[in-house]
Amino acid sequence: MDSLFGSREEDRRRYQPLAERMRPASLDEIAGQEQAVGPGTFLRSMIEKDSIPSLLLFGPPGCGKTTIATVIAHVTKSIFVTLNATESGTKEIRKAAEDARRNLDYYGKRTLVFIDEIHRFNKGQQDIFLPYVENGTFVLIGATTENPYFEVNPPLLSRLRLIRLMPLKEVSLLKILRRALTDNERGLGHFHYQAEDSVLTYIAACSGGDSRISLNILEQAASLLPEGGMLTKEEVRQTAGDPVLRYDKQRDFHYDITSAFIKSMRGSDPDGALHYLARMIEGGEPPSFIARRIMICAAEDVGLADPQALSVAVAAAQAAEMIGFPEGRIPLAEAVLYICLADKSNSSIRGIDAAQKEVRSRADWSIPDTLRDAHYQGASRMGIGIGYRYPHDYGGWVPQQYLPDELKDRIYYRPGAGEKGKGLLRQWMERRSPRQKGDREIDE
Repeated sequence: MDSLFGSREEDRRRYQPLAERMRPASLDEIAGQEQAVGPGTFLRSMIEKDSIPSLLLFGPPGCGKTTIATVIAHVTKSIFVTLNATESGTKEIRKAAEDARRNLDYYGKRTLVFIDEIHRFNKGQQDIFLPYVENGTFVLIGATTENPYFEVNPPLLSRLRLIRLMPLKEVSLLKILRRALTDNERGLGHFHYQAEDSVLTYIAACSGGDSRISLNILEQAASLLPEGGMLTKEEVRQTAGDPVLRYDKQRDFHYDITSAFIKSMRGSDPDGALHYLARMIEGGEPPSFIARRIMICAAEDVGLADPQALSVAVAAAQAAEMIGFPEGRIPLAEAVLYICLADKSNSSIRGIDAAQKEVRSRADWSIPDTLRDAHYQGASRMGIGIGYRYPHDYGGWVPQQYLPDELKDRIYYRPGAGEKGKGLLRQWMERRSPRQKGDREIDE
């Protein structure tokens, strides 16, 4: 029955959020995921043929995972069932499997089961899917914002085709926003709102690549205008506030930014390193975590090319911990810039990695008798300590064997290019030169 104001369908759509009303109904309407569902891609071909395999859609919020599932539901001739891992459990999974088996046996109809937020199912619940996916009881389509290699059981993941979706870029968000602004049926077109591209670009910047957030901001900002009004940044600011930085201190993005931060310092890029340092600070990362990364980089990537880098990093860590944010960012930035501008050498980590690898290969390494502890009475009668030459009696250095007999020609330390020209290094190279002919290479 129609309501006083129109049909129930019209009422339902009237109160739906703009993001839901504007959800694409076809593959051609999906913006920004051409690498996943563009012409000629595997998934698009399977959707058009209605021959979809079990798959997992992985990507950040608002990138189109549920949208792709909705398009599949519209075009498939199979039965489409939707479950949400935040609301469903083992009972609902088994019920979906029973219904799917009945539909297959009695009606010859295939069932597609879409599980949103599949990572929220625990390992035991995920295991329940295995036999149903394996024997074809139903086709599983999962969606997750979390790295599936960490959050989805390997046996289940091996049975799913992984489709990675990317955060939407500005050009795609502008396309989505412009369509919503002009669409008369589903969007805001009948209000005749106006907006310059600079304003829509600002909305996109506030959304962090999330189309749902973009459309929510547009809808709420436009509600402040009269019909036919011009949308400005002022309305957007009132609605969105300051852009919310995308940062998760427990998940993938946290580690991705940390990785980019370290690689920028290693790559001697001060601007890149400061950018990621700023994102970590604005994301709420504690100074102790940031300082640890800086100290590791100073030792691993600068190393002996400039040993002072580690001292600067440690001092910055202590200063930041004592000062706290916001001023603590200054010594951290100083250490970051020092590391970026320093010469680089990774000889320390290469050396210790090579030594540890070899040490782990056996348990019976010897120690030259000349180096063994000889402070007790009777040691000399066993030949222990005899022949040891005290370096200080020879001006600080004297040639003698320190490595075990089985490794006497082994070389772990290989100077990096950034260490050339150091006085101590030159002396060491001269002393080591007689060993070069007997140098036995090891895998690094």
